[in-house]
Amino acid sequence: MPAVLGIDAAWTYKNPSGVALIRQDESGSWEYVAVAPSYDAFIKKAAGKPVDWCKTPKGGVPEAECLLAAATNLLGNGQVTVVSVDMPLSRKSITGLRKADAYINAEFRAKWCGVYTPTDTNPGIVSDLLRKSLDRLGYPLAVNKSEATDRATIEVYPHTALLRLLNLECRLPYKVAKSNSKGYWRGKPVRERVENLLTKFNEIREGLVREIDGIPKDLLPPSKKVNHLTYLKRYEDALDALVCAWVGARYLAGCATPYGDYTAAIWVPQCRANPLHENNQG
Repeated sequence: MPAVLGIDAAWTYKNPSGVALIRQDESGSWEYVAVAPSYDAFIKKAAGKPVDWCKTPKGGVPEAECLLAAATNLLGNGQVTVVSVDMPLSRKSITGLRKADAYINAEFRAKWCGVYTPTDTNPGIVSDLLRKSLDRLGYPLAVNKSEATDRATIEVYPHTALLRLLNLECRLPYKVAKSNSKGYWRGKPVRERVENLLTKFNEIREGLVREIDGIPKDLLPPSKKVNHLTYLKRYEDALDALVCAWVGARYLAGCATPYGDYTAAIWVPQCRANPLHENNQG
């Protein structure tokens, strides 16, 4: 049955990356398999070691072969169908603003969902190595619907995906690093910002629960266990990885639109199903 590996890929090796895995059952429903706040934690989870959410997640190289092998193990020898990645990916070397980025900005900047401009150094080699290794392993980068294959890698952008998932008119303020910025809660006490972030995290989780069965009720920490803002970043990354996986499910259902050209495209889901129980359309 189809399965999606979602990766909230950090643009540098020093920062951790969230990873999530979902699969479709025989009825067409999507179900949760696993989520982790780093590559290392995901691979160890596949080996039988539970994720220690209290431990600070480590950065690392996105080793596609190891991640796919871990996913196969978690799927009981099943195979990943789509790898859905939150990071600029391209068939050509990235040197600056791509058409994919320009199209997303034109469509979604008014909703506060513009993208960061990638460069040849950020994400640079991180992106190139991941895209090339996935291609070598049989997951080519998909940039339009006419090139649909049995297996694919797609680029996604959680901010635009959340507009669809939660039926929003404007970007959801849930990024930990921006909690003291304009559009968030500038000048508010840290404790208040923690509470506000957890509220937004729960909105995302509730939206995902409507689409994906089996997401743990205790995926997010109770407020009393959050002693500092940075502790929440691992949960932000995990949620982003699950959102990436959900977009992969929408892609498989034929319910996502590519913004880009023949070199790169960002896939944005169409309006949320209610719930997502379509059969796989390849």
